[in-house]
Amino acid sequence: MTGLAGFNEIAEVEARRVLTGCCSAPGWVEVVLAGRPYSSVEALLAGSDLAVAALGESGLRAALDGHPRIGERAAAGSWSGREQAGVAGAGDEARRALAEGNAAYEERFGHIYLVCATGRSGEELLGLLRERLGNDPETEWRVVASELAKINQIRLRALIGADS
Repeated sequence: MTGLAGFNEIAEVEARRVLTGCCSAPGWVEVVLAGRPYSSVEALLAGSDLAVAALGESGLRAALDGHPRIGERAAAGSWSGREQAGVAGAGDEARRALAEGNAAYEERFGHIYLVCATGRSGEELLGLLRERLGNDPETEWRVVASELAKINQIRLRALIGADS
């Protein structure tokens, strides 16, 4: 697949496969898929954002199923592995604090901590986690949706070769 034109032209089954690789929420995949052909990268990204905004709690939970915990080893070459590269340089203390923070977050909210980790260090991600522990559940779902939208945009840009 080359560029936006390639994405617009690939068979539906292949488009569904690559989109599911970007975001595991079936509702998001269906909405983005239904928007083809996209006239521009901006239109694709706007469609993605609308699809995320339309996800309810169950759709967001489905999206979370496709993400490892921050600080856990992701499969080599995976989206999450590249996105969490900043955690690799974190020391043992920061990794332990992330693991403890993940556990506290999951106990508080009932789902994993999702954050757009691209370009952020382990310490930054830990600081964000600690801040978000103070959110109420409704606010936190809005933050999760916002972070998912950012992640999906980064992945879609990379997918079509527009990741500048």
